[in-house]
Amino acid sequence: MNIWKGLEYEKMLINFVRSIIIYIIVLIVMRLMGKREIGQLQPFELVISIMIADLASIPMTDPGVPIFNGIVPILGLLAMHLVITVLNLKSVNIRKFTCGKPTILIYRGRIDEDAMRKERFTVSELQERLRGKDVFYLGDVEYAILETNGEISVIQKPEKRNTTPEDFNITPEYEGLPYDLVVDGKVMYENLKKIGKNEKWLANQIKKFNTKAEDVLIATMDGKGNFFCQAKEKGNKK
Repeated sequence: MNIWKGLEYEKMLINFVRSIIIYIIVLIVMRLMGKREIGQLQPFELVISIMIADLASIPMTDPGVPIFNGIVPILGLLAMHLVITVLNLKSVNIRKFTCGKPTILIYRGRIDEDAMRKERFTVSELQERLRGKDVFYLGDVEYAILETNGEISVIQKPEKRNTTPEDFNITPEYEGLPYDLVVDGKVMYENLKKIGKNEKWLANQIKKFNTKAEDVLIATMDGKGNFFCQAKEKGNKK
């Protein structure tokens, strides 16, 4: 009985270690594939992602399968992804084949029924996607384009578009980027360097909020020099 339990524990430990190794490999592969969100994946990228998930699950759940039987195909898919990506950059025809091309569903205010049938899109689904873009009335749309990743791009009619400062010949002040200077009590020295400030300056700014860096939840400064600071709640201070 003790031998049996020992073998079971050993099997569990092996599965645990294999899972960690596979996780690290898959994480590295997905990072090398780029920073797209799932909803922004091109068809060939989605296929590769699904296959990687399937291949990764086999050596994690079956100790009898050598771990390299899962890692090698995953690396092969990564190589395939890199090859296709390079080919897409060099050839428009290959890009059309692997990614497809955008489809105009609404053209000059009219729904293109042929395009809708071709893409198997219903009017209800189109309206749902438009609502996701904060467009609630079909009559406000000049163009609606179904992108290759499944997203809908919307161009509203000129009179329905949101106004911008340019419409009134106004030039807004430059805002720049905001920088986090303290996050959860840790000073972001790299960001301090980017804005040309030092730790002493930061301490003086934080002092105005009656706290200190190690007790700060978040401290940030925008491109205009506005400084925001919030201290941690008392129960969360370490």
